[in-house]
Amino acid sequence: MKRPTLADYQALAEFRYQIRKFLHFSEQAVQAAGLERGQYQLMLAIKGMPAGVRPRIRDLANRMQIQHHSAVELINRLESGGYVYRERAQDDRREVLLVLAPKGERVLAELAFHHHQELRSAAPGLVAALRRLMRGGKNGARRHAVVRGRLSRGVAQT
Repeated sequence: MKRPTLADYQALAEFRYQIRKFLHFSEQAVQAAGLERGQYQLMLAIKGMPAGVRPRIRDLANRMQIQHHSAVELINRLESGGYVYRERAQDDRREVLLVLAPKGERVLAELAFHHHQELRSAAPGLVAALRRLMRGGKNGARRHAVVRGRLSRGVAQT
């Protein structure tokens, strides 16, 4: 595997910077709405579940890449604030699903609107940084495959 060049480091640093700028905006917007970052992310995950995936705690924890008990803590706080509620599934009463309460729907809609606006203005910088990062020369695709844990063009995993 080829060692990263200065340009590779600069491209990666710029991409991380662009992501961090958006995340900083997000943290500020969520805090101004009276929520924690994880609470917003959980409500967004509930609303944005893929078709055919039910909003169960384990599925939400997986989508957020957090432990089950951490998801339960977030849900408990959201439920006590009136943002979400638990509901039994109609087809299997043992299954508990999460639903956004009207208050949660309102707050999420407002935050999503502001996030979309910010992404529209941040998109050129994010896309340019990602393009620069992905241009990493003729070995760029090979390095990407190795980083993802796959064998690529005879290069062993490290």
